[in-house]
Amino acid sequence: MSNALTATAEPLDLAARCRAILDGRVAPPPIAGLIGFRVLSCEPGRAVFELNTDLERHANPMGTVHGGILCDLADAAMGFAYASTLEQNETFTTLELKINFLRPVWQARLTATGNVVQRGRTVGLVECEIVDAQDRLVARASSTCMTLRGATARGR
Repeated sequence: MSNALTATAEPLDLAARCRAILDGRVAPPPIAGLIGFRVLSCEPGRAVFELNTDLERHANPMGTVHGGILCDLADAAMGFAYASTLEQNETFTTLELKINFLRPVWQARLTATGNVVQRGRTVGLVECEIVDAQDRLVARASSTCMTLRGATARGR
């Protein structure tokens, strides 16, 4: 199984790579293993991720899940959602990411759902809601993404 970030001679197709990760044909990016989240679904403009929090790994000094963990989870869901809309040989970069933390989290199963709100030729807006197992809103994030093509997409 190759890593999701391994460069190949094949044309870049991030939407296909998302599907291959979901199908288990390609390993997820290393950050998924580091944090412990996994992709549940990926379809055009939408991606769903899950994380079972572990305070031994994810706690901040106050004993709740660190906000950076929630931000990484949202960023992954939004990134996969946006990547699922890209054409072959397009890639993207995040221009801005914002998150609102709405509820403290301890041990929980979290679900992050990323949705593309607007996909222009160059700039897109993606949002993500993170909910707990009781479907309570834990955090809400948004991201502005820029689609890259040609020389600007190489090596990304």
